[in-house]
Amino acid sequence: MQDIPINGLTGLSYLPGYFDREAQQDLLEEIRALVADAPLYQPVMPKTGKPFSVRMSNCGPLGWVSDINGYRYQPNHPATGNPWPEIPARLTALWQDVASNAPAPEACLINFYDTGAKMGLHQDRDEKTFEAPVVSVSLGDTATFRVGGLKRNDPTKSFRLQSGDVVVLGGDARLAFHGIDRVLKGTSTLLKNGGRINLTLRRVTRPD
Repeated sequence: MQDIPINGLTGLSYLPGYFDREAQQDLLEEIRALVADAPLYQPVMPKTGKPFSVRMSNCGPLGWVSDINGYRYQPNHPATGNPWPEIPARLTALWQDVASNAPAPEACLINFYDTGAKMGLHQDRDEKTFEAPVVSVSLGDTATFRVGGLKRNDPTKSFRLQSGDVVVLGGDARLAFHGIDRVLKGTSTLLKNGGRINLTLRRVTRPD
C-alpha cells in the first residue's frame, strides 16, 4: 500500500495490482451477473437533466442514483424497481482488508466508462457519515485519475489506474475532490470490447 500525501491531507492510499489477472476475471464475471439483475442505466444531472458520460448500476442494501431531482441513495433500481443485488464476497473481503475498523459497506457503485467517458472533479459527500473510507477498484482499460484537496480549485495530482488497482480515500482525504480525466483505449484485454469498470464501496449511514 502506498500512502499519497496531497495538499497536506492524509488517508489517500494506492494499492497497485491488488487483484491479479485471475481475480480480476472472477470479479468481472460476478459483476456481469449483477448487471444482468440490475442493468446499467444512464443517469442524468440534477436540474439540467444532462446525461452522465458513464452508465451505472449498484449492488448492496443501498444504491447511489442521480436524476432530475438530485443525488441520493435508495434501496431499489430506478428503472426496474427491484432491490439491488448483494455486494460480492470478494469486495467485502477487500473492505475488511483495507478498512477493517470501519462499519460494513452499504453500497457499491458500478460505473462503466466507454472510451471517451470521464468523470469531473467531485466530492463523495451524499453519505450521512464520512468516518468510513471510500474504496475504489479499477477493472479494464487504464484511466487517468486526478485528485486534489477539499476545495475544487486546490492543486491536483494525477496518476494512472490500471486494471486490478485499488484506491482508498479515507481520513483527511475522505472528502478530497477527485475525478477521471480520460480512459486510455486498448490498455487492457480484460473487457472484450474495451472500456473500464469502476467499483466504489461506500458506507452510507451511521452505525447504530
